[in-house]
Amino acid sequence: MFSLTWGSVSGWWTPVCLLLGLAYAWLMYRQPAEIGRNLRYGLATLRTIAVFFIALLLVSPLVKSVKYEPQKPLVLIAQDNSSSINTFKPADFNTSTFIDDLAKLKEQLGDKYDVQEFNFDKDLHPGLSKSFGGKQTDIAGALRQLNNRFTNQNIGALVLATDGLYNQGNDPQYDAKNIKTSIYTIALGDTTAKRDLLIGNINYNKTAFLGNDFIIEVLATAYQSKGENMSLSVTEDGKQVYQQSIPVTATDFKKIIPIKLNASKKGLRKYTISIAPIKNELSIQNNTETIYVEVLDARQKVLLLYNGPHPDITVIKQAIETNKNYEVKAASINNAADIKPADYSLVVFYQISAADYPPIKSFIAKSKTPVWYIIGSQSNLQAVNSEQSTVKISAGRAETQEVLALPANDFTAFNLSDSARRKISALPPLLAPFGSYGTSTGTSVLLRQKIGAVATTYPLLAFGDEVGRRTAVLTGEGIWRWQLSEYQNYENQNATNELLSQTVQYLTANANRQRFRVYPARNVFDEGENVILNAELYNDALELVNTPDVKIELKNTAGKNYSYLFTRTGQSYQLDAGALPVGEYTYSASTQNGKQDFKASGQFTIKALNLETRQSAANHVLLNTLAKQSGGQMIKPSDVSKLADLIRKNENVKTVVYEDKHYSDLVDVKWLFGLILVLLSVEWFLRKREGEI
Repeated sequence: MFSLTWGSVSGWWTPVCLLLGLAYAWLMYRQPAEIGRNLRYGLATLRTIAVFFIALLLVSPLVKSVKYEPQKPLVLIAQDNSSSINTFKPADFNTSTFIDDLAKLKEQLGDKYDVQEFNFDKDLHPGLSKSFGGKQTDIAGALRQLNNRFTNQNIGALVLATDGLYNQGNDPQYDAKNIKTSIYTIALGDTTAKRDLLIGNINYNKTAFLGNDFIIEVLATAYQSKGENMSLSVTEDGKQVYQQSIPVTATDFKKIIPIKLNASKKGLRKYTISIAPIKNELSIQNNTETIYVEVLDARQKVLLLYNGPHPDITVIKQAIETNKNYEVKAASINNAADIKPADYSLVVFYQISAADYPPIKSFIAKSKTPVWYIIGSQSNLQAVNSEQSTVKISAGRAETQEVLALPANDFTAFNLSDSARRKISALPPLLAPFGSYGTSTGTSVLLRQKIGAVATTYPLLAFGDEVGRRTAVLTGEGIWRWQLSEYQNYENQNATNELLSQTVQYLTANANRQRFRVYPARNVFDEGENVILNAELYNDALELVNTPDVKIELKNTAGKNYSYLFTRTGQSYQLDAGALPVGEYTYSASTQNGKQDFKASGQFTIKALNLETRQSAANHVLLNTLAKQSGGQMIKPSDVSKLADLIRKNENVKTVVYEDKHYSDLVDVKWLFGLILVLLSVEWFLRKREGEI
């Protein structure tokens, strides 16, 4: 559809253009000519129309074109592909037949609907699936991803086929409210509790200290087993260290069992918690859980020195101590006389320098103890610049400016989670000295400064290696604002704690200065998680190098070997071995620098995920709530064939027509030039034929 719109031009120009055409034609054909009267009127009409359009082109109104584009309603199908669907299904339920019936919905709805199919476990995947192999279930995450993917589209209905059991993410009810459409839930699974003993949950600390006792809490659960005795046992690396018989006193029985264990051996200890199976039990997969506790010889001590009180000091201390491996001593330099520097693995200077306390300066000069400088408005920049070369700050006057944190993508010294990076980039600004910043060769920058909307190359948090000593420099104060803001927005301080804790771990990780180190990103990986290993090689001057190749061989308890070659990242090495089978692994790495051979070894574990077997009774109450609050309906798997009729009868599921308006200048209408040319050509031809030209 086309129409003229005048915009800033007056519509009264239309009759003016018409009068101009009439006047032109009258001047040309007012005198009698050797042409018949009717032909003269015809020629005048042609001239009037041609001049009218030419004048209209000069006035240049806008042409409005309207295009109507219908969009068929989207019908989204989200199928739960986690293992609980297949493990705890009713006896008469065939998963393969159900998926085939669900797939027919697209054909039943026909061309009037756009049907999109997905399956989900911990993530959302395209298409339906019959594998039912997912180890985790995140219903809320699937709903959120669907909502994000089809934002501003005509979502007519969402079909959610699940048992309502989730072990990852938030309560699905909150994310379901964001999807403005009817949700039809298909109630899979069985709500009837079957005869089953299981370990519902285990609470424990991942670290313990040699010689200390520690507590693990086991939630022992039993269904339809009243009168039985539950035999609970714990083994440490295959040796039984605890056993207890628990009488089951109710049909739906739950009891938290505190178990005291002793950390008698250093290293990564494997604890297996088991409940002996009973007769006619539904599943024994959920009777056993394995946890890993790292037993440390002693805590590493961190010395935090400052000149005056500041809220940052408490935040830094608390964040570091979230890792049980570390103990922080915060002291003013005025009260540091009794401190023995040799007892500490790291020294943190908060807005001071080593020169402010001569005993510390002397100790650092003689040792390789790592140092972390935190710079603020009270820092002596000249002194800090003279003591380290990682970051140099040139400031003409003692002024500060607000800077936001911008995580760098090329930082590889250690891993910072994606969620922490996102949160940190949105946290309030820190106060950094106003001036120009420079870094030395080999400096790794984790956070850069963002001043207003401008992303700079100035470092906010940088790491260096200075003649065998690891050094960090944070060029801003005000971390307490980060903690408050993060708690206000997310009700936790995970990102702030992770950043500070990881910084300390990296600085203290190589206190013994081994020339060649290979270490996994964590000691215990979850099943399906990519195994990441890091490697560092130092030359004779204790400088990081990564020129030689580094080979590594992994071996599991079944005797299978995996050989890899490390990838160079920055000045170090990293290996992404992908997802490996569940089990315990040892690794042996080797390299050669010049004529020297280096070897390193260690171990890690890939832990099986048994989250899907911790609940056997389906949660159809949740599914009914999701359907009712959205205007949909919960149905049984046997009624899948009725879904098409339910969707067709829903008046809210309909085609939406979008109106697309487009404005262009009249001069852009090409056919108008053709029309003018035709009019003038016809007029010329007729005049020529009559001998008037």
